[in-house]
Amino acid sequence: MFRNFKLVPNIIFGRGCFAQLDEIIEKQRRNTDSWVVFVTDDVFREAPLEKRLPLYDNDLLLWVNVADEPKTKYVDELTLKVKAHRPTLPCAIIGIGGGSSMDLAKAISLMLTNEGSSTLYQGWDLIKNPAIYHMAVPTLSGTGAEVSRTAVLTGPEKKLGLNSDYTVFDQVVLDPELIKDVPRDQHFYTGMDCYIHCIESLQGTYLNEFSKSYGEKALDLCRQVFLDDHPDKDDKLMMASFFGGMSIAYSQVGACHALSYGLSYVLGTHHGIGCCIVFDYLEDIYPEGVKEFRTMMKKCDMELPRGLVKDLDPEQVDRMITVALGLEPLWENCLGQDWKHIMTRNKARALFLRM
Repeated sequence: MFRNFKLVPNIIFGRGCFAQLDEIIEKQRRNTDSWVVFVTDDVFREAPLEKRLPLYDNDLLLWVNVADEPKTKYVDELTLKVKAHRPTLPCAIIGIGGGSSMDLAKAISLMLTNEGSSTLYQGWDLIKNPAIYHMAVPTLSGTGAEVSRTAVLTGPEKKLGLNSDYTVFDQVVLDPELIKDVPRDQHFYTGMDCYIHCIESLQGTYLNEFSKSYGEKALDLCRQVFLDDHPDKDDKLMMASFFGGMSIAYSQVGACHALSYGLSYVLGTHHGIGCCIVFDYLEDIYPEGVKEFRTMMKKCDMELPRGLVKDLDPEQVDRMITVALGLEPLWENCLGQDWKHIMTRNKARALFLRM
């Protein structure tokens, strides 16, 4: 059976298109009681962007802190805040920020219509009811969260997304002007998340012409951004992120993302830098990709943290391994159906202990 997956139905792209946000949201405000939730990264509190948000009297500006990776407990708390704001459900949820803020917006929109804790829905196609209309406004590019069918969350027992067609955004606003002031290290780490998406997709066993077409273009755009330092690099990275996310929509990521989930679950390492740390040790699996990654790292004058795992106790390392190897579709895409005989717990342990 071929997968019949959902795409983002509405996309607007261009410098300055954020100014049309009010016009886009207005279509969802169908009566005087309609209200909107703006799930916004708190880095923009008292920043110019805050003044540009098209807030109405009934709306809720929900500041979110993404210093830590999104957790199921945080999603549940935020969902309760939204439910307490007004007696009716909002007509729209708008996620403004990087991958974590967008994932929180996705998760809240799902949990408003599905009962219980978000921990119940960590996995593939466990969501039963459609989400509240939800929209993404990326202010950071690379994660592909604006186009993916998952909201990645860390729970008490695992780090795993709410993977569902209902998770996909209904509208995406891609304004390259919003990413021009991203700090240099953040720009690199999230950009490399996109680059690694492409490498894992293009070298995976799930590869098909759909994934290949998007992945090859995203990879080309990443090279223009991080090797050529193209003058339109913000526009290009924003589209690379979108295309990179599309590439894995009909395929999958691989070893780097699986291992990075284990690293993040135990150490709380942010996704972008976690992927970079892991990828640098995967030359046996992605030799050409790692070589080019190191060239990009040198050109951007970036250095990665080392020795993160060496002082952990064996139980913590075992937990990393369990989380990482629990992501079976990622390993099958990377190493094939026989992956369990290739990526053993001892092999995974040896990789983690190098980091």
